[in-house]
Amino acid sequence: MHETSVPETAAVENIAVTIRVNGKLYARQVEPRLLLVEFLRETCDLTGTHVGCDTTYCGACTVLMNGQAIKSCTMFAVQADGAEITTVEGLEKDGKLDPIQKAFGDSYGLQCGYCTPGLMLSTHQLLAHNPEPSEKEIRKAIAGNTCRCTGYMNIFKAIQLAGQNMKGI
Repeated sequence: MHETSVPETAAVENIAVTIRVNGKLYARQVEPRLLLVEFLRETCDLTGTHVGCDTTYCGACTVLMNGQAIKSCTMFAVQADGAEITTVEGLEKDGKLDPIQKAFGDSYGLQCGYCTPGLMLSTHQLLAHNPEPSEKEIRKAIAGNTCRCTGYMNIFKAIQLAGQNMKGI
């Protein structure tokens, strides 16, 4: 009998990243394969960003990267090096809810709340460019976010209300 040698696995070197999350700078050494959603939840202790499907289908992991809605479950933290990330926790300012957060509560635009952070960040991107979206524009903007609890009607109402409230800021 002869021995078969198993090659040693090469040690994975960590990579330095600097990511600004909700205005706070995080400089860390991370494994190259660390997902951005894991970085946010585990390194930054920001658990509002949810992991739902790991395939970008559900949108529960949606955050803003440099103002653009992205799915953090299929992006590596190293890809966000140097970026500005906003999570649902970053919407509120000085203990005061953002108009989007308030509108979702006032309009009953949530039930279990699992999809809500991603929906709110997709809404933020939409309203930043179009404060008075039609229902068709809202449907298109949140198409990457799946809610399994609601019929979406109160979500549409919440997004329209948030747009109206943001005009008053």
